[in-house]
Amino acid sequence: MTQPTGPWFGVFLPQMRMSWTTMLDRVVDAESVGFDSAWLMDHMCPPGAPDHPTFDGWALAAALAARTSSIRLGHLVTCDAFRHPAVLAKMVATIDLISDGRLDLGIGWGSVPAELKTYGMYAGPAAARASRLRESLEVMQLMFSGERFDYSGEHFTLDQAIGLPRPAQAHVPVHIGGTGEKLTMPLVREYADWWNCPTYGVANLAELRELAGGARCSVQHPIALAPDEASRADVMDKAQRRFGTWGGLIAGTSNEVADALAAEVAAGVEGFVLQFTDFGQPETLARFMAEVAPVAAGASPAA
Repeated sequence: MTQPTGPWFGVFLPQMRMSWTTMLDRVVDAESVGFDSAWLMDHMCPPGAPDHPTFDGWALAAALAARTSSIRLGHLVTCDAFRHPAVLAKMVATIDLISDGRLDLGIGWGSVPAELKTYGMYAGPAAARASRLRESLEVMQLMFSGERFDYSGEHFTLDQAIGLPRPAQAHVPVHIGGTGEKLTMPLVREYADWWNCPTYGVANLAELRELAGGARCSVQHPIALAPDEASRADVMDKAQRRFGTWGGLIAGTSNEVADALAAEVAAGVEGFVLQFTDFGQPETLARFMAEVAPVAAGASPAA
C-alpha cells in the first residue's frame, strides 16, 4: 500500500464517548468519503477525564483494520512506556498484515507522567523517557528486519531475538509528535518519516519545522466546520468554549477552513490530522472532503 503524495487528510477520533459500533461507523464513513487516514489515542484513561471509559487503541486498530479496506490507521501518539518495544513491534507487524499494509506508527515518549505513575508504568523523568524511546525505535527496526539480532542498551537487552512475521510494508512509516526542542525534535530528525506538530505548537510551526530535519510535516487541528453562514456564529461559539484553549483551532465556513489549511500547504505542510468539534458526524466528514479538501490540496507548496 502506498501513501498519498500529499497533502493527506486524516481524522482524529479519540475513542471515548463513543461505542464500538459508533467508532466503526465513523471510520467507515471517513473511508467512504475519501479520508486518507484515521487516528486513535493511546491512553489508559482520557487525559483530563479519567472517569470516562476508553477503548484500548491498539486492540481497536486491529478490529478496524479487519473491517476497512483503504483508509490508513495510526495513533497519535502511542505511549512508548506502556509496552516493551519487542511486544509493540509484534503488534505493529500483526496489524500491518491484517490491514494489508495500512498502518502508520505514531509514537511518543509519554506526555502524561501522572498517568504513568497511576498505572505503575513510570519510566523516570523526561530525559529518561526520551532515551527509552530512542532505544525502542532501534529495537523495533531490528524486529521488523526479520533477522536474528542482539541489542544491548541502557533500557533494553535482547539476545538472539527475531521478529516474525515481518510487516506487510517494507517500511512502516514512523510519526513522532511533539514540539520539545531538546528531547523530541532530535528524535524526529534521526528516526521519523513524519513530524506531527500538535495543535498547541502550530503558532511556532515555522521555527519548529527547521528542527525536524528531513522528516515531512503534518499538523493537528481542531476543526469547527459550519454548514452555512447562518449557523457560523453558533458553531464558532461552541468551538471556542470547547477547544479554544488548545491552540490551533480553525473554525468557520468551508471557504474559511479551506483557506486556512491551504496557507499551511503553501508553507510546506503535507498532512493534516483533524479533530472535528462535532466528533466527526457523517455529514461533516462528507462536507469537508467535498468542499474543503480539494481547495486546500490545490494550494501550491512553497519551494
